[in-house]
Amino acid sequence: MAKVSTSISIDADVKAKAQELFADFGLDLSTAINIFLRQSIRENGIPFPIQRDVPNADTIAAIKECEEMAKHPENYKSYTSVDEMMKDILE
Repeated sequence: MAKVSTSISIDADVKAKAQELFADFGLDLSTAINIFLRQSIRENGIPFPIQRDVPNADTIAAIKECEEMAKHPENYKSYTSVDEMMKDILE
């Protein structure tokens, strides 16, 4: 099969980290990219899930709690020092 050269733009840090990772597997960047492309063709799509990073229920609840605290700080206890907070926690 004939080979062709392709030019792509990659963030320098991403490239360096990828090269280091693939070297641990005995691969160069070109071989790793070819593996990705071949697997994409086999699966007729990206060979791994691509999705938004959606927070779980606990994280959403924590975000809402923080927003509520910011809107109504008068409803929550505050501390002037870590020592004061720790004393209250340990009592």
